[in-house]
Amino acid sequence: MSEWKTRITKVQVVKPKAEAGEACLVLVYPPGADMGKKFPLSRSEIVLGRGSDCDIQVDRDSVSRRHARVFRQADQWMVEDLQSTNGSYVNDVPVQRSILKDNDFLKIGAAIFKFLSGAGVESSYYEEIYRMTIIDGLTGAHNKRAFLEFLEREIARCARHRRPLSLLMFDIDHFKSINDTHGHLTGDAVLKEMSKRLLGRIRREELLARYGGEEFAAVLPETDHAGAMIFGEQIRRLVADEPFEYEGDRFPVTISVGVATVEGEDIDPPGFIKMADENLYRAKREGRNRVIG
Repeated sequence: MSEWKTRITKVQVVKPKAEAGEACLVLVYPPGADMGKKFPLSRSEIVLGRGSDCDIQVDRDSVSRRHARVFRQADQWMVEDLQSTNGSYVNDVPVQRSILKDNDFLKIGAAIFKFLSGAGVESSYYEEIYRMTIIDGLTGAHNKRAFLEFLEREIARCARHRRPLSLLMFDIDHFKSINDTHGHLTGDAVLKEMSKRLLGRIRREELLARYGGEEFAAVLPETDHAGAMIFGEQIRRLVADEPFEYEGDRFPVTISVGVATVEGEDIDPPGFIKMADENLYRAKREGRNRVIG
């Protein structure tokens, strides 16, 4: 009688490797009709610039006619600045030539692209599109839409549980003067650096948002008026105590802050924002670089 033996063979599923050319650029800033547009890197070299003959045309004064080129070298993508006036940056670091890695930010003039590559480009693109619906592309803070939705939810929650809720509205003092003296690229850098400093102070349950232009908002659930005033003074000092620097220029920046607090009150978001804004205007009138609430 013959014996049957069973042999188990291990089958390993091999995932296909991402092709080197599977990559794209997504415009994440400035806001406008083209924000979120995907530019597939379907050729070995793509030129970005203001000129109509560029593969990706960015019609901004801060962008040179032929500003930079993105090209494939062996199995990786590179960017090279083409002697532009305002330079090219990868993750805020000025570069002449640099490797581009997945999720890097490429800045030319005032325009910011996100570089996506690898097997998951399509899903990464849709994740980025969703992110752009709630996050400001320049500063990394939440945008106005996300702020209003969050504020409405927190007003309802705090009213239901009779808990305090504080709102701070603040903006940069003499921001127009910064733009006029140092240029709009410096103004953008100030907005980004200020947001970076403040995001480090925001807790997970709180929210920092760019409300518009140089005006920002902070929503502090479960924070009473005294705590909100302390928070306002902390962020004022985070901005004022250390000069800002861009392209070799160092200069002071200050903010004016308006604080409003409700506790168990059923107030609509516009009314709450108006309360904080009125205190912000008072801070401006009384000399700027201060917290009023």
